[in-house]
Amino acid sequence: MALASKPIRVEDLATHLGREGAGDRDFLISGVAALENAGAGDLSFVRSPNLIDAASRSHAGALIVPEGVDPGGRPAILSPHPALDFARAVARIVPGWRPAPGVHPEAVVDPGAEVDASASISAGCVVGPGCSVAARTVLHPRVVLYPGVVIGSDCEIHAGTVLREGTEVGERVVLQPGVVVGGDGFGYIRDEDGRSEKVPHVGRVVIEDDVEVGANTTIDRAALFETRIRRGAKIDNLVQIAHNCDIGEHAVVAAQTGLSGSTVIGKAAMVMGQVGSAGHLRVGDGAFVGTRTGLHRDVPAGSRVWGSPQMEERLWHRSSAALRRLPEVLRRVRALERKLGLRRGSDSEDDG
Repeated sequence: MALASKPIRVEDLATHLGREGAGDRDFLISGVAALENAGAGDLSFVRSPNLIDAASRSHAGALIVPEGVDPGGRPAILSPHPALDFARAVARIVPGWRPAPGVHPEAVVDPGAEVDASASISAGCVVGPGCSVAARTVLHPRVVLYPGVVIGSDCEIHAGTVLREGTEVGERVVLQPGVVVGGDGFGYIRDEDGRSEKVPHVGRVVIEDDVEVGANTTIDRAALFETRIRRGAKIDNLVQIAHNCDIGEHAVVAAQTGLSGSTVIGKAAMVMGQVGSAGHLRVGDGAFVGTRTGLHRDVPAGSRVWGSPQMEERLWHRSSAALRRLPEVLRRVRALERKLGLRRGSDSEDDG
């Protein structure tokens, strides 16, 4: 259970969400919890009518339920999107902690940097020359801004994050702990003697508004121009985004994915966990790339691909089903070959 910073009436929360309340609208919500461990003062939610039996067994004091579902006499908020409204309710009821505005005495801020008076710069932070930190932005402990980093308003940059020189961050951006933005890309050229010579990376990274980047993700600076993460994109933990990539608006990239240089992910595309891409590929708008897919060619807009190498989703499902039957098919083929005199020995010998 997560406790509310201050109890809130069901009616007030319904108004905040733009929804209709039901039952005792003066009921005070003091916390939030899942159905199975909610207490008498907690708000929980019913994702679909199929879960109404689970809700009836719950001790939750109030519920967010789908429209048309009977909350069983409990205080409730009626919603067309219960999971979404519950997420918004949690943000309203249990706001995250934030430090007081100002610069901590143990932070190092260059005299040439500009920090808004409402921003929070925590202990151990380093803000380099030419940096700008806008209103209400929070830098948690040990954040390092190299020279010329610009961060917009209402951002939250968590502990241990490093933003290399020239990085530009928009508004309402969240960078989880350990993110590294603007490190050099992995670029080398063989010299006359076959040794690897580093390609200078003199571009930058631009992160637009309303982006969230998960813990320990790395986003490399461009070799010449920019690597760009567009408005509303969501990137999970432990993702590698190489130099000159372009992640589209509201795209989703899940954990342990690695995108090689100059990969373009289209608007609202979904790239699931442990996907790997060759460089200079394009995933079209609204496309879906399944878990552990190995991308070796472009993915058309709106299509769904799985597998390594990638294939159309229905073909991948058929191939996976066929693979499970392969041992039995092989046994039958070998038996047929023996009948025709094309093979000697037994199945056990073949298996050995």
